Amino acid sequence: MQGQLVPMSEVSDEVFSSEALGKGVAIKPEIGEVRAPANGIISTLFPTGHAVGMTTDEGTEILIHIGLDTVELEGKYYEISAEQGQQVKAGDLLIKFDKEGVESENYDTITPVVITNSAEFQTIDVTEETQVTPGDYLLTAVK
Repeated sequence: MQGQLVPMSEVSDEVFSSEALGKGVAIKPEIGEVRAPANGIISTLFPTGHAVGMTTDEGTEILIHIGLDTVELEGKYYEISAEQGQQVKAGDLLIKFDKEGVESENYDTITPVVITNSAEFQTIDVTEETQVTPGDYLLTAVK
């Protein structure tokens, strides 16, 4: 995604800020596109388009949750460009969303990117950059 990086601790949803689902980082998107952060397989794709899970070729399980409580929109403003079970390459378009549309309905578009199998890694380092674009490194997970 393209946007501003925000520490997970600053996400206003406790499930994410407490890292109950795993360690990660959040992005305040500037453009309504989610691209594959790595090579892998789409393991979970919510029909509403608000979230996608993938397993990288190295076995890292990543959840990308577009906005907070956005499941309530029931797919409005989301366009899915991938399918469950699909092999993807880093940079492939997964989901497009109307950022302004989501925000017009008073939903926060902050997007947590979570390594859901964090416990399998010794360390998970987050980039020190504050602004990211597709292709930039966000996280490094070391087993």
